[in-house]
Amino acid sequence: MSTEVEQPGRTSAGILLWRRRDGGLEVLLAHMGGPYWARKDHGHWTVPKGETEPGEEPEAVARREFAEETGHPVPDAPLLHLGEITQRSGKRVTAWAVEGDLDPSTAVSNTFEMEWPPRSGRVQRFPEIDRVEWFGPDEARRRLRAAQVPFLDRLEAAISPR
Repeated sequence: MSTEVEQPGRTSAGILLWRRRDGGLEVLLAHMGGPYWARKDHGHWTVPKGETEPGEEPEAVARREFAEETGHPVPDAPLLHLGEITQRSGKRVTAWAVEGDLDPSTAVSNTFEMEWPPRSGRVQRFPEIDRVEWFGPDEARRRLRAAQVPFLDRLEAAISPR
């Protein structure tokens, strides 16, 4: 995942981890790291994802980015393709869902460097994802970037009892 301003035409791929609890469905969402996102919460969480490069298979990118941003591999379980959405920036995101569990306190993200504060000449290192948490569907809808909410809707439709 890039913490820079997204550019139209870019594509990303991600994994939405989900589990069932007594209270129902829960999904694991990621909060973007770095100083721009530090004080932002509702509407600023994301599916763990990352940009694809030409020639890369989106599923492979989704698996790699999940591992880089959580410090855990994608569970060895069937993937459910959730399709694609387009964010307001024009970035297209493809996602898959997989059932599994992960202790948020053990999640560790890769990092990036940027000049901070701006024009200070000082380069600092920040985690791409500063935390992950489990949320029920209603709270997940409030936390997720609006354009990514359809992934949650599609997951619920796919796993709900018929």
